[in-house]
Amino acid sequence: MADRFQIVIVGRSKSKWANAAVDDYAQRLRRHGGVSETAVKTENFHGDAAAVQQAEGERILKAAGNAVLIVLDERGERLDSHQFAQLVDASRQEGSVVFALGGAYGHSPQTRQAAARVVRLSDMVVNHEVARVMLYEQLYRAMTLLAGAPYHH
Repeated sequence: MADRFQIVIVGRSKSKWANAAVDDYAQRLRRHGGVSETAVKTENFHGDAAAVQQAEGERILKAAGNAVLIVLDERGERLDSHQFAQLVDASRQEGSVVFALGGAYGHSPQTRQAAARVVRLSDMVVNHEVARVMLYEQLYRAMTLLAGAPYHH
């Protein structure tokens, strides 16, 4: 059986602390259907951020396939944890769900347009590893809220 959720990131994580946190939340999410992570290749920067966004965006969209795509982007809508849980619930009822974290230059306009929703994790700019950990934690929080578990209080 495939995992309920997939997270697509740009580039492979080399951060031990972030990988440890992600592994912890991924383990917790197993009882809620599971989560898998796919890393797409980082595009080399040659002075054109839009070209990097475009190339990485094409890789993200290919990895997402026909799943419900939720793009995490600093220009996205603000959701509190309860609203995020409602988004997760509605999206999983439509089919497979993919959350996409962009690379250093963010998402292309085409990637944002292809998404079912574009959501921000914070009003602050956070680095890629922090955003990745935040996404896993919020996904776990959403699943516990939906299950009525005591994690969120």
